[in-house]
Amino acid sequence: MPSPHERLMRRGGSWMWCVKTVKWFPVIFIVSVILWSYYAYVIQLCLLTVVSNIQRVVYIVLYHAFLLFFLWSYYQTIFNSIGKVPSQFRLPASELDRLMQAESDEAKIQVVKRFAQNLPISNRTASGAVRFCEICQHVKPDRAHHCSVCGDCVLKMDHHCPWVNNCVSFTNYKFFTLFLGYAFSYCMFIALTTLQFFIKFWKNELNGMEHFHILLLFFVSIMFALSLVSLFGYHLYLVVHNRTTLESFRPPVFQTGPDKNGFSLGKFNNFQEVFGDNKNLWLLPVYSSLGDGVTFPVRAQHQSNLYNSMGSTHNSLGDGVTFPQRCIDEDTDSLLGGCQRWDDNEAGCQRWLESEATSHHHVQQDDSDSSSAVPDIVIMN
Repeated sequence: MPSPHERLMRRGGSWMWCVKTVKWFPVIFIVSVILWSYYAYVIQLCLLTVVSNIQRVVYIVLYHAFLLFFLWSYYQTIFNSIGKVPSQFRLPASELDRLMQAESDEAKIQVVKRFAQNLPISNRTASGAVRFCEICQHVKPDRAHHCSVCGDCVLKMDHHCPWVNNCVSFTNYKFFTLFLGYAFSYCMFIALTTLQFFIKFWKNELNGMEHFHILLLFFVSIMFALSLVSLFGYHLYLVVHNRTTLESFRPPVFQTGPDKNGFSLGKFNNFQEVFGDNKNLWLLPVYSSLGDGVTFPVRAQHQSNLYNSMGSTHNSLGDGVTFPQRCIDEDTDSLLGGCQRWDDNEAGCQRWLESEATSHHHVQQDDSDSSSAVPDIVIMN
């Protein structure tokens, strides 16, 4: 006969399965709407209503192209695992014992601070302490936050989206942005191609009952398009300013204080950080983001620790995901203006470092303002 504790655990397990099932309801609703829209557009509109064979073929081909990229990016957003904090940030048993035995909050802060002194972090709490998750019992990497829905700390967490039943974070932010863009394009294509039939219905040239699905499809596509365009525009704004939704409401705190632009590298470099440096992959729902999700380039005034900002194939702290080591190669102007590119060539990196050292040496000799020669962003390796 099971003990009371075992019965309680069984009840808890059943309850958790119920909660997990309910979380999928928004996704099931979206998929149901997509399936109905497929029936309404392909069957009711293209096969039963459109007379011209050429128009029918064009509509079907374009529709499936939009649908393909829409579903592809939606799938990637849903099923890409969240970025989890590497084990290097977790307190070992000995440090955890010291933390539990600490008699004051200040003593606890010092325990965490000593452990984190060699970790690549620059973000702090509002009081200036090292960010620590008491639930997961590890130091939080920059831009990582604990998600109460997922029950774990998430790398570069943007927000938890119920419509994808997943956290939008470092691992799937590109997919989420593409999902919004392709969903908007899908809805606009349907709205524009069904508009003519709504106009005929308005002029009493079309039987509304016989074409109910087409007319309803027009209104539903307009409704979703209006809601998607604002959300898509907002996230494009966040991408080019290198912010997350959480950071737009509460700026990240550095040792020098809060700074909403602390991670900004300039609009084009911000875009590349999310979409990658291969232009051929920008519009495809395949992974191409730069970095490892653990460390990020910061402005010079926030540079406190020396670490690999964009990841390395040798010492990346990501969860099995490594990326080529990169440095910034300036062509003419400062990093936040003018022409820049990510240089994968080691010689290119060396040339940039040598030019920076020479430029800084001349500035010291001329006793001029060093800010004119040193770029606004410092990326140390």
